[in-house]
Amino acid sequence: MKWSLIKLSFFLTFFISINLTAQDSTLGHQSNHQKNIFTLGLYKQPGLDSMVDFVDGLYRVFKVNKIRSQDEKKNKTLFTFIPAVEYSLATGFASSMNANFILPVKKTTDNHSFVSFELKYTQNKQVIAQMVSNIWLKNNNYNINTSWSYLKFPQKDFGLGSSSDLKLFDNLDYYYIKMHQSIVKKIAPNFYFGPGLNIDYRWNITDTTTMNKPLVGFTEYGITKQSTSIGLLLNLLYDTRKQVSNPAPNSSYFNLVYRNNLKVLGSDQNWQSILLDYRKYIPFSATSKNILAFWSYNVFTIKGKQPYLDLPSTASDTYSNTGRGYIQGRFRGDKFVFAESEYRFGITENGFLGGVLFANMQSVSERQGKPLQSILAGYGAGIRIKLSKHSNTNVAIDYGIGQGGSKGIFMNLGEVF
Repeated sequence: MKWSLIKLSFFLTFFISINLTAQDSTLGHQSNHQKNIFTLGLYKQPGLDSMVDFVDGLYRVFKVNKIRSQDEKKNKTLFTFIPAVEYSLATGFASSMNANFILPVKKTTDNHSFVSFELKYTQNKQVIAQMVSNIWLKNNNYNINTSWSYLKFPQKDFGLGSSSDLKLFDNLDYYYIKMHQSIVKKIAPNFYFGPGLNIDYRWNITDTTTMNKPLVGFTEYGITKQSTSIGLLLNLLYDTRKQVSNPAPNSSYFNLVYRNNLKVLGSDQNWQSILLDYRKYIPFSATSKNILAFWSYNVFTIKGKQPYLDLPSTASDTYSNTGRGYIQGRFRGDKFVFAESEYRFGITENGFLGGVLFANMQSVSERQGKPLQSILAGYGAGIRIKLSKHSNTNVAIDYGIGQGGSKGIFMNLGEVF
C-alpha cells in the first residue's frame, strides 16, 4: 500500500506540475492566463481548430511551436502507449502498461478498427494480460471481435444473490485463460450475423477462507479445482458507432449472443446462455455536444449449470465496467440484469475537461429457476481528461457509491460504455 501511494502521489504531482507551469508559446503567442491548474483547460489554440488534449499540454511545457490540428491524422494509424498507476476496488493500486492502435479509414463511412493491449500487476498480487480488438473489413462488410486474456487473479467473492453481505466473502484464487472470438457478416445496413467460439478455462482454483464465509457461495454451489467452458456462439449485431472509445451522438449498439457450451467440445457441462447488450447515445440538448447515454447489459442462463466462476456477475462484461459503485464480482447469480444512464457534458470550451453524472441498477437471481431478487442501485460522478483529440479518447476517473457501504474510485481509458 505504501509503495503504491508514493507512486500515485508522484504521478499526481507530475500531472499538476505540468498544468502549473504550462505557458502558451504556440507561434510565439504569449498567454495572459495565470499559471494555475486550470491553465490548460482554458487554453485555446489560434485558428478555427481549438480542440486541446494532453499532448498539447506537453507541447506548451516544452515550448514546441506547432499547431496540432484535430484532423491531421485522420488517415494515419494512431498509436498510444501509457504507463500508468491505476486503482479499482478489485485490484487496489496497480501499475500497468497500455498500448492502443486505432487504424485509419479509407472512407468517411468506414468504422474505426482498434487493437489494444494491457499488462497489469496489482497491489493484490494479481497479474492481468489481455488483448482486445474490434476489426472492420472493407466497406464494413465483416466485423471480427477478439478478447483474449491471461489472469492470475486472487479475489473476494461474496456469494450468490442480491442479499449477500459485504463483510462475508470467500478468498478465491485461480489462473484463467479466456479466448473469445467471433466474426459477423453484414446482412443489411448496420446489421450483422455470424458465428463465434468462447473458451473459458480456469485451474488451481482454491478457497483459503475458514471464517466469515458467504451464506450461499462457492462451497454450496459445488467446489471444483478447475473448470472448462467451451461454447459455440451465434451473434446478431446492430452497430452505428463509428468509434468505440467515445461514441458520437445519435449512434446506437445492440448485440444478441446465444452461447451453447457442449461436453463434446471439452466443456465440463452442457449449458446455454443468452446475452443482450444495448446502448444508445442521444444529444442533450439538441444544440449542444452533451450526450445522454443509456446502457442495458443482461445475461440469462437458459439451460444447464455452468461452473461457479462462469456465472454472470458485477463487472463480468468484456471491459469490467458494469456496476460502478461496487467491487468486481460483488453480485453473482444465474441471471444478471443491469441498466445505466449517464449524462456526459463539457467543462471547458476546448474539450480538454469534461464531466459525467451516472446512475445504475442491477439485480441477480441466486439459482436457476429462482426469480430476480432486489434491485441494487449505484450512482456517482466523474471527470474526463482528453488524452488524444485525434482518436477522441478520454481518461475517465469516476467516484461511485453503492448500497451497504460500497463505494470507490473507478478508472478507465475511454468512455465506460
